[in-house]
Amino acid sequence: MPDLTRVPTAPLLAAGLVGGFAAAQQTGVRPLGGAAMLGANVVAARQWYAVGGAPLVAGLSAAYWTAMGVSHPLAKKVGTWPSVLGVTAVASGAAWLLADRRSR
Repeated sequence: MPDLTRVPTAPLLAAGLVGGFAAAQQTGVRPLGGAAMLGANVVAARQWYAVGGAPLVAGLSAAYWTAMGVSHPLAKKVGTWPSVLGVTAVASGAAWLLADRRSR
């Protein structure tokens, strides 16, 4: 089994947000998108815990799920995909800044 505590979390979160949105949009099954996001969060949380413990897990998880929530009203202003990509950049950037670059 691969060592999931060494998976870079920024691209993992990007895959969770973008992939989750795409899956929900293509299938019409919103919980499928949520499941993709949850899976990415669970794997990322292992890395975050190794780097900064429970406070980092809580903070980055909150940022990740907040990004998804913010994407909805933002989409009304800038469009769906620009919104998803924008919040993905912010959440992934936070993960890189606070966890990934510290774990190298």
